[in-house]
Amino acid sequence: MITSIALVLLGAATAATPCEKLSTLNIANATITSATVVPEGPPPPRGGGGRGGGAGRGGAAPAVTGQLGDVLTVPAAGAPALPPVAAGQRGGGGRGGGAAAAPAQPPANIPEHCRVVMVLKPTTDSIINMELWLPTKNWNGKFMGVGNGGFAGSIQGLGTDMPQAIRLGYATAGTDTGHQDQGGAWAIGHPEKMIDFAYRSTHEMTLKAKQLVKAFYDQTAKYSYFKGCSTGGRMAVMEAQRYPDDYDGIIAGSLANRHIHMWTSGFARSIDLSRHPEKALPAEKATLVNQLVTKTCDTLKEGFLNNPRQCHVDFSTLLCTAGKDDATCLTAPQLQTVETYYGGLKNSKGDLIFSGQALGNAIGAQRSTNQAPGNTFDLMRIAYNDPNVDWHNFDLDKDMKFLDEKIGYVDAVNPNLSKFRSSGGKLLITHGWSDTTITPETTVWYYESVLDKMGKNQSDWMRLFMVPGMGHCGGGPGVNTFDSIGALEKWVEKGIAPDTMMGKNNAGTLTRPLCPYPQAAEYKGSGDLNDAANWACKAPPATSKASK
Repeated sequence: MITSIALVLLGAATAATPCEKLSTLNIANATITSATVVPEGPPPPRGGGGRGGGAGRGGAAPAVTGQLGDVLTVPAAGAPALPPVAAGQRGGGGRGGGAAAAPAQPPANIPEHCRVVMVLKPTTDSIINMELWLPTKNWNGKFMGVGNGGFAGSIQGLGTDMPQAIRLGYATAGTDTGHQDQGGAWAIGHPEKMIDFAYRSTHEMTLKAKQLVKAFYDQTAKYSYFKGCSTGGRMAVMEAQRYPDDYDGIIAGSLANRHIHMWTSGFARSIDLSRHPEKALPAEKATLVNQLVTKTCDTLKEGFLNNPRQCHVDFSTLLCTAGKDDATCLTAPQLQTVETYYGGLKNSKGDLIFSGQALGNAIGAQRSTNQAPGNTFDLMRIAYNDPNVDWHNFDLDKDMKFLDEKIGYVDAVNPNLSKFRSSGGKLLITHGWSDTTITPETTVWYYESVLDKMGKNQSDWMRLFMVPGMGHCGGGPGVNTFDSIGALEKWVEKGIAPDTMMGKNNAGTLTRPLCPYPQAAEYKGSGDLNDAANWACKAPPATSKASK
């Protein structure tokens, strides 16, 4: 009876501090610019400024075709055209998986809530915008922080993950990560802003949100979760690494946690093509490569690879004989371009700079432009604190070392998550095998680095689910909707770890079990390929270490 009464009171969400009075609270290093009750209605638009979140989703990351950055490419024939997605922000499908690129119906309304708009200033050079939504009815007693995409620059969660969270009853918050411009010019000469982007803004948002949750409901959140994809995935694992007590459970998707290495690899490849035009790959030769991959690997004729790691392709079979160079073969320099695309970029010592693409994700034409790289080259300008750094002088060996020294703290690559584990935290990592924006291999790389550091069996608190046919944070030709939030809630709150998650496509015509890596769904050999009943999770004969 007492429990029932408590639940009724919680559902009413009677505020200890009324919404409008929250703006009078004294919050350290923060200013509450408004606190108002917003009636039930549609969420802010996903592409516009909405209700004060800057540019809505803002500019997503530059088109990092092939996962390595500014190489000028054109899609290969027959390859799906997947636009860049602001991270984690397509999560409307189910309760946490990917969602359709363009919803068939207007998004569902979000419930009445207290909307709090704040500016955080942990340093004199900080301007961190954040927004917090507090349900006025049917609060579930929990808090969810959400992430961003690209270089952020706006509160991108306003039209995406925050509406999803509040529909589920969560109090929820997002941030612009401490700057209001696209590209990276904002960070040149502003090291504190770069630190805000790297990790401080997420932590500060979390602390302030929890403080206001306590003030509004007169009780702390029972559980706190974070959900992010792409840059939001980097924000997610950064929280686990630096602030292990902030969240009880974390969903980290499509990890951009090697942000500096990823973008450096992009402009490094672009510059290399400009210096070596003989490495350029014409569209017809890209098609030749893609046909070989499809013929070798897509044995089930699904149009995507269920598990790219089950396949091996010997691209050297396409090497031209001496003196030959036509559309039926690759020259030695062109072969090198293909092997870098799939095998990853390495320095002169053979050390991996950033992972290559997964098989099944088509390579496009790789063109030599002899032009300056795009906005990703801002990383060099930030590190050298010079807006006029000349791309012609770029040296991968020297400059990668310098970038790591100066701004390497942006990359969330620390494999020691022992404090997060000790705090009782649960980490649910996901990545689509058909992600053509951030290679899925980089997420496998990080997951395996944690196992190397902490021991091979960490499944009681950390699991990775690779999603067949899902693109960047959603979409794609295969599975793209699954309930990651529900799975994490059961894990954290009931101690039930996700042995599988059921995935489906947006049309509901394909279902497939998602398996904890290194397990993968395996076709039983008969029955409809689109029916999950005909698939079972199986461990590989021998787990191959992620080296790319």
